Amino acid sequence: MSDPRLTLMRDGVAALSLLGQVRADRYTPTTAARCVVAAAAIRKAADAGSEQQDQIIFGEAFDILSEDGGFAFGQARRDGYVGFVALAALAQGLVEPSHWVSALRTYAFAEPDLKTATTGLYTLNSLVAVEQTDGRFAKISDGGWVVASHLSPIGDYASDPAGVASLFLNAPYQWGGRESAGLDCSGLIQQALYACGQAGPRDTDMQAAALGKPIERNELRRNDLVFWRGHVGIMVDEFRLLHANAHHMMTAVEPVADAIARISSAGVGQPTAFKRLE
Repeated sequence: MSDPRLTLMRDGVAALSLLGQVRADRYTPTTAARCVVAAAAIRKAADAGSEQQDQIIFGEAFDILSEDGGFAFGQARRDGYVGFVALAALAQGLVEPSHWVSALRTYAFAEPDLKTATTGLYTLNSLVAVEQTDGRFAKISDGGWVVASHLSPIGDYASDPAGVASLFLNAPYQWGGRESAGLDCSGLIQQALYACGQAGPRDTDMQAAALGKPIERNELRRNDLVFWRGHVGIMVDEFRLLHANAHHMMTAVEPVADAIARISSAGVGQPTAFKRLE
């Protein structure tokens, strides 16, 4: 059975790209769109009060299958997640990115002058197309002028996922989030991997299945992943774990032994896997 989180299908209608892969009453082409706000929720239903399961961030592509009451039902291209996004957060068509936001977050300004009005606040891994430069500023498509040093060319990535994840220390916990203003455990790992030019599935079970090779607990070192049922964190050294978690309600660092004991006593159980990224 296809994973509904990653299968672009609803009410018997599937994306034309799934013809021959899933059974459907009808297959239809999708419409390409892009996110033009800092971050937009991917929700479980076409309702602003529905559960946020994921987010798309500025510049990311979203393939629309259908529309429903101000929402687009579709699929995020970057991580494959399916759900509903507010139409107001999207614009039709794609813009090929030239750079990605490599700072934790950066303001855009109305003019190439930091004293002018801000027009947006973009999070790490947002995808942007630089249209022109003026001194230390770069004009981005769909946005304003950002400090060019906060951008990196596509293909020029970080090399230390734990270092990237550490940028999010003290960020509030947000279920389904992957923005600098708040994110969840798997969102933190995904953002760290994206900044290092690596693919990152969205949910913890997907990451546990797809990422790294198994190791033993006594082998843990920086950048290794620790998985529980429904939770994941990244090691900053052989003893300490960095994770976005609902106990601290933020991204925090603590001894991995303390995390294992607390999570086990909460009824979740022992870690299900220790993985080394390859």
